Amino acid sequence: MSTQEIVKEYYGQQLQSSDDLKTSACCDISQVPGWLKTLLAKIHPEVLSRYYGCGLVCPPLLEGCRVLDLGSGTGRDVYALAQLVGETGEVIGVDMTDEQLAIAENYREYHAEAFGYSNVTFVKGYLETLDELGFEDASFDVIVSNCVINLCTDKAAVLNSIGRLLKPGGEFYFSDVYADRRVPESVKNDPVLYGECLGGALYWNDFLNLSKQNGFADPRLVEDRPLDVTDPKLAAKVGNIRFYSATYRLFKLDELEPDCEEYGQAVIYKGTVPEHPNNFLLDGHHDIETGKVFPVCGNTWRMLHDSRFSEHFEYIGDFSNHFGLFDGCGKTLPFREGEAAPLDEPSSCC
Repeated sequence: MSTQEIVKEYYGQQLQSSDDLKTSACCDISQVPGWLKTLLAKIHPEVLSRYYGCGLVCPPLLEGCRVLDLGSGTGRDVYALAQLVGETGEVIGVDMTDEQLAIAENYREYHAEAFGYSNVTFVKGYLETLDELGFEDASFDVIVSNCVINLCTDKAAVLNSIGRLLKPGGEFYFSDVYADRRVPESVKNDPVLYGECLGGALYWNDFLNLSKQNGFADPRLVEDRPLDVTDPKLAAKVGNIRFYSATYRLFKLDELEPDCEEYGQAVIYKGTVPEHPNNFLLDGHHDIETGKVFPVCGNTWRMLHDSRFSEHFEYIGDFSNHFGLFDGCGKTLPFREGEAAPLDEPSSCC
C-alpha cells in the first residue's frame, strides 16, 4: 500500500471523529479567539467533528480574496474562510479523500444558506500534482493548509506549485508538524505515526531550507506549541524525538533577501486591519503596536509594503542606504572586533 493510500484509508475510514486521534498533533487545542468562535458557530456540527487540523489558518484581511485550502478535508477551514473572504471572495478546497469530500460537499448548500451567499468549491486532487487541476498561475491571493503538508510524499513539489499559484505579494499561511531532528525510517514507515502527522514531519531546519530552495526566501514563524504523543505504544516508538505544531507564513516576493538587512527603515501601523485595532502580529518577532514607530529590516518592510497589508501602514525610509545585518535577527558580524590575533596564534583554515 502506497503512502497516499495509507493516508486516504486513515482519514477516510479509520478516523470517524477527532476523538479517534492518538496524539495531539492533529488537534487544534490552541485557544480560539472570539471572532473565530462566531464563524465556527455557523458551521455544521458534522463538519466540525471531523476536523483534524493542528492550528489556525485564518490570517487577517481576507475580504475579497481568492483562497486555496490544500488538504481541506470535510471543509471546516474552507467554511470559516468563506465567511472571511465574503461574497466577493472565493475559497477552493482540494483534498484526495472521497469520504471527507463527500461530507464537505453534502453541506455546501447548508452553509450557502447560513452565509447568504455561495463562494465555495471543492476539488478532488493530490497536492503533489496540483498542476493537473487546471488552476491558472498567479491566481490566488492566499493559500492555506492545516496539518497536511507533512502527509505529502513530495513536499518540494507542493511548495513549488504553491509559489506558481500565488499572485505576487501573496502568501502561504499554514500550520503543520515539525520535528527537532530528522525522523528515522522506523517512524516514517509506521502507518499510524504517519497518519497521526508525525511520520512525515520535516526536521524544522530542513523545512526552512526547502522553502528557500522553492522561492520563499524568508519563512516567518507566527506561533508554535509542543505536541504530546498520548498513546504509550506510539510514544515508545518515537523515543526522544520532539514534535511541534507551528504556523508559518511564506510571502511570494522576489526581492526578499536571504537575511534580514538593515536600511534604517520603520513602519507605523494605522490600526485599520479588521479585528486588530491595537496591534498587528506579522510573526513571533513582529507584534506591531498601533501608532508606534517600529524599526524593521528590509524584508519585513517589503512583506508589509508589497502585500495586501500595504495601505494599513505608514512607511519610513527606503533602500538607498545599507547598514549591514539587522540587529537581533539571528546572525552577527563574523569578524572579531578590536585587536587582530597575534601572527603566531593558530587559526582555522575554514
